[in-house]
Amino acid sequence: QVQLVESGGGLVQAGGSLRLSCAASGISFGLYAMGWYRQAPGKQRELVARISSGGSTNYADSVKGRFTISRDNAKNTVYLQMNSLKPEDTAVYYCNADRTYRMYWGQGTQVTVSS
Repeated sequence: QVQLVESGGGLVQAGGSLRLSCAASGISFGLYAMGWYRQAPGKQRELVARISSGGSTNYADSVKGRFTISRDNAKNTVYLQMNSLKPEDTAVYYCNADRTYRMYWGQGTQVTVSS
């Protein structure tokens, strides 16, 4: 059974930092691209950051220079370091694992940034 379990969300003031973690089980973690998506109320889910199985990364323009995605294949975990947080970063953040014809989602973790 595939499980993606996010943690690290919470309430933070604008300008603060949070680190999200996503622990994966039930998949060959190193073969999957891993991503973080977010969904704010009334908005569509959007890609925040993605890291390929080989370690290449890409980011949404809105978070470039502030967020960093990384992975630890030995721990089957992907991280999202979020710095200089803004109120507009408030959303539910979802972990995603994808490989050809296979995609899995975590249950999400709430991030709230107060102004």
